[in-house]
Amino acid sequence: MWKEGTIGIPQKDGGYKAVHYWIKVYEEGSQFGINGGKISKLMLKLNGEVVANYDRGWDIEPATEEANLALCILLNEHN
Repeated sequence: MWKEGTIGIPQKDGGYKAVHYWIKVYEEGSQFGINGGKISKLMLKLNGEVVANYDRGWDIEPATEEANLALCILLNEHN
């Protein structure tokens, strides 16, 4: 159910920014999942700071471009 990892988000200078994630993924989508999907809990951190948090609803909506891109990747892969 719980998964964690790191997503490297490419930067214009050729480097990457690391977005660390923790997600709770279920077998089936539900009303509590992001967009009615399988991810019911999510935390994204960039440089040690929480940039997005979802716990059956948004506590902290994605606050950076990197957070938005990481969210899109996770939704595409797991939701």
